[in-house]
Amino acid sequence: MQRVALIDYGSGNLRSAEKALSRVADGAAEIVVTSDAAAIAAADRVVLPGVGAFAACRSALQARAGVIEAMTEAVQERGAPFLGICVGMQLLATRGLEFGETLGLGWIAGDVKKLEPADPEIKIPHMGWNSLVDVCDHPLFKPLQNGDAVYFTHSFAIFPDNPADVAAWVDHGGRFPAAVVRGNVAGVQFHPEKSQKPGLALLKRFLEWRP
Repeated sequence: MQRVALIDYGSGNLRSAEKALSRVADGAAEIVVTSDAAAIAAADRVVLPGVGAFAACRSALQARAGVIEAMTEAVQERGAPFLGICVGMQLLATRGLEFGETLGLGWIAGDVKKLEPADPEIKIPHMGWNSLVDVCDHPLFKPLQNGDAVYFTHSFAIFPDNPADVAAWVDHGGRFPAAVVRGNVAGVQFHPEKSQKPGLALLKRFLEWRP
């Protein structure tokens, strides 16, 4: 049975994500909530959740001894499939520009910048349901379709240097990436664990994904 490391670093909807992953795994995968470096390094798949400010999440992740190194070993060296959720997706970037400049993991080149809608009536944070547009033709994102409504709660978003790294877009006073993918590394700005049918379908596909 494959083991999925759901990384616990004090940030994110950890229990909601665990419950959703366990539901779609239906006994075919073991979901392990952990901050143990050895368990993460040996995992078949890695999920990094995150809620809050980029710098605080980066600091909390760094504070867990050996966790970033274990993630790097599993994902970058062994090729284990990775999914970042919300700030977990943003941490893939080169740097975050929230409350100054903070270095990210650098797995997908780009910056995390504040959303600045052209219409001042558009409220930030971007919170609630919104529809995906321009979903790419990629094996991981096959369950998603243009127009699928998923749940967001954020004020910043990743903007990859290479547009080919964007897997889906969303519009909230301007377009920004809703999902990214490069090789075995993927991320979603929305919360699949809160996005009902489309979100659960994506999580199920992640457990099956063979990059």
